[in-house]
Amino acid sequence: MSSDEKQKRGRVLLVGMGPTTATALDALAERFAVIGLVREVAGGAVDPVVVRACRLGVRIIPVATIPGIEAAVNELRPDCVVVSSFHRILPDTLLAKCPFLNVHYAMLPRYRGRANVNWAILNGERSTGISIHEIAPGLDAGNILYQAEVPIGPDDDVTTLYERLNALQGGALAEAVERLLSGDRGDLQDESQATYGCTRLPDDGEIDWTASTAAVHALVRSLTPPFPGAFTYFEGRRLTVWRANVVADPPRYVGRVPGRVVNVSRAGGWVDVLTGDGVLRLLEVQIDGGERTVAANVIRSVKATLGLRTADLLRRIEQLEKQVSSLRAESAWAPEGI
Repeated sequence: MSSDEKQKRGRVLLVGMGPTTATALDALAERFAVIGLVREVAGGAVDPVVVRACRLGVRIIPVATIPGIEAAVNELRPDCVVVSSFHRILPDTLLAKCPFLNVHYAMLPRYRGRANVNWAILNGERSTGISIHEIAPGLDAGNILYQAEVPIGPDDDVTTLYERLNALQGGALAEAVERLLSGDRGDLQDESQATYGCTRLPDDGEIDWTASTAAVHALVRSLTPPFPGAFTYFEGRRLTVWRANVVADPPRYVGRVPGRVVNVSRAGGWVDVLTGDGVLRLLEVQIDGGERTVAANVIRSVKATLGLRTADLLRRIEQLEKQVSSLRAESAWAPEGI
C-alpha cells in the first residue's frame, strides 16, 4: 500500500511502553500512516521497537508522559491515537482532542487495571483474552470493538500467553481502528461485571514456600520474560526461578519444612523442593550475578533450605560485623600519612 493510500485511511499516533508495542506498530504500519511513536528511549540500550520504527520512517517521541502525549497530539493532529502498553489514565481534556483506542490484555470488563495476564495466571483462571476498546473517562472504560479469548493451560506461562495475545493484536488492531474511524463505536461494557487488578511490583515476586505447590508454580509462570522472575534466597543470595514443574504424586512428607530441598538430580539437572502441601521441581534458575542454568548446577545438597530465614540473616550480620571490625583494626594500625 502506498503512503498516499495510508494517509487516506488515517494518520495514527501510537503510544506504547511495553512488550505489546512491537506487534501494534507492525499491524498499524501495514494499513495506516503511523506519524509517531511515543516511547521512552533507554540510554545505552538498543530497543528493537525503536529500531523498527526508525526503519519504517516513524518519528520517535521519547517523552512518554501525559504532557508529552498531549504535545504530540497538538502538533501532529492524528486521526486516531492507539495505546498499547501505557500505564497512566489519560485525562478527559486529552481524550476530547481525537478518538483514542486502547489494547487491553484481558476480557473487559473483567480484569481492568494492571498486570492482567499475570493476575489471571496467579488466580488460576482457565483463560485470558484481548479487548480493543475506545478509551473513555475512567479506568479501562469505553466501548469494545474487538474481543477474543485465549485458554490458559496448566503449563502456560506469561511468555507463551503474550506471544498468543500479541498475534491476536497483530491480526485485529488495524480493523478495529478502521471501524472506529468510520464511526463504529463498538459495544458497551457491562459495568456491573467489572473487576480490577492492582499494580504488581518486583518484590511481589518473592516465593512463599509455605504456600501450595499450585500457588508457587503459578507465581513462577506469571513472571517469566518479559517480567523479572519469581525469586527466593539460597545461602543468603537472591535466586530467580525461571522454570519449574509440579511433581505429580510425590512422597508423603509428614515431617515437612517448606523450602527444604529433598532431592537433587545431577543427571536430570532438577531439584525438588517442599512447598506447603507438596513438591515443586525446579528446572532452571539464576543465582544473583550469575547466568541462567539448570537448578542442580546451583543447589547441590538436600540439607539446603530456600528462602530468607532468620539464621541466614544472623550469619550475614555476623560476617558484616567481622568485616567492619577488621577494617577498623587495619585503620587503627595504619602508619601516619598513609
